[in-house]
Amino acid sequence: MPDFATRSEALEIMDDLDCAGDVVDQTLRELEFINTWLGGNAVTIEALKKILKNHDRSKPFVIADLGCGGGDMLRLIYHWAARNSIPVKLIGIDANPNIIRFAQQNIKDLPTIEFLALDIFSDDFRNMKFDVVIGTLFYHHFSNTQLSCFFHQLRKQCNIGFIVNDIHRHPLAYYSIRLLTKLFSKSAMVKYDAPLSVLRAFTKKELIEVLRDSATSFTIGWRWAFRWQVIARCH
Repeated sequence: MPDFATRSEALEIMDDLDCAGDVVDQTLRELEFINTWLGGNAVTIEALKKILKNHDRSKPFVIADLGCGGGDMLRLIYHWAARNSIPVKLIGIDANPNIIRFAQQNIKDLPTIEFLALDIFSDDFRNMKFDVVIGTLFYHHFSNTQLSCFFHQLRKQCNIGFIVNDIHRHPLAYYSIRLLTKLFSKSAMVKYDAPLSVLRAFTKKELIEVLRDSATSFTIGWRWAFRWQVIARCH
């Protein structure tokens, strides 16, 4: 019986920055399907609508997607922004260069989207400035201590704020995704990582603790399916 009382510290296969090849490509394709089918992508788009509301549109909003994977979220943001006449400069960041290469091929029809193989704890990243930083199913890969420090750092880097779209640690979420991936996934990585992601994820109380002192204000809302939506304003 898994322990749902505290966040798991076990590593996912995806945490290996050297992982590459067909298994990674298949995993990224399946994650795109899972996020679309379960409505997770909409959580980030909804948050962007809120955080950009009433801000000056005279120049492009610089939006960075951390742990960008195959770039699918950036594609959605690109088309959403185009439909709503919102000028954007989009940057996808992932520490795994193999994933960045996949994203560049996956989104090659949108060459204005930039992809960088970059560690978010590096000086190169720390010296970058953005309007908004998003992370979808990304932050559960890090410890509470790492997140507290990182969110505090983002407060200095973001002109507007940052968005968290991540998992609610809950038994129903765990057993549901374990069953779904067992029945439908062709990726050994997805079958292993997806249930573990739930065990590494957050309660609302834990999110509040890591966000404290990291934003001038923030809101946390629960969204289907078992997602937390955090909108943190930095100024």
